[in-house]
Amino acid sequence: MKEFIRKFFVSLKRSPQSIPLVALAAAFIVYSFRLTSISNTTARINTANMGQCEFAAMLFSILAFVCFLRSFPKRQKVNIPMLVLLFLMLALLVFADSVYLLRINQALTRAENTVIIDDKTMFIAEAQSTMTAHIILVGVCAVLLATLPVYAKLLKKINTSIDVEGNGDMEVIDISGEDE
Repeated sequence: MKEFIRKFFVSLKRSPQSIPLVALAAAFIVYSFRLTSISNTTARINTANMGQCEFAAMLFSILAFVCFLRSFPKRQKVNIPMLVLLFLMLALLVFADSVYLLRINQALTRAENTVIIDDKTMFIAEAQSTMTAHIILVGVCAVLLATLPVYAKLLKKINTSIDVEGNGDMEVIDISGEDE
């Protein structure tokens, strides 16, 4: 178990960008697994821009992965334009989810033809909670991306070397090339 933890931290030190990648994947999975309730909500409420917001959120989620993978190429410097585009994708995700939540709230509070959540329309409450969770996870991913340089330096300070018996007793080897 101790060796597994050490190897985990070694791989994390080599690629600390995997932490925000996991957060982005979690946001995508939360949204994708609840897509049925989101689609049913769009069909039931059917106000302006709900379908577009649903489509945009799915599209920008996939494009965010592409931008993320292009932002951090393996063993190369960070691609700044792609990183800026990634932050733009994350902002568009939050915007689309916010508009969708606004449309749900308008349908629940309007004076005429108010949508009521009961046993048959429980999917609306699920869609609301999914959108809120998606916004939170995308925000966490953005914060993790923004603070990546800070915790990457902190991860580098973790000692992951292995102490081998007998290494402390070794003599210093003279490689100066001078003959005695």
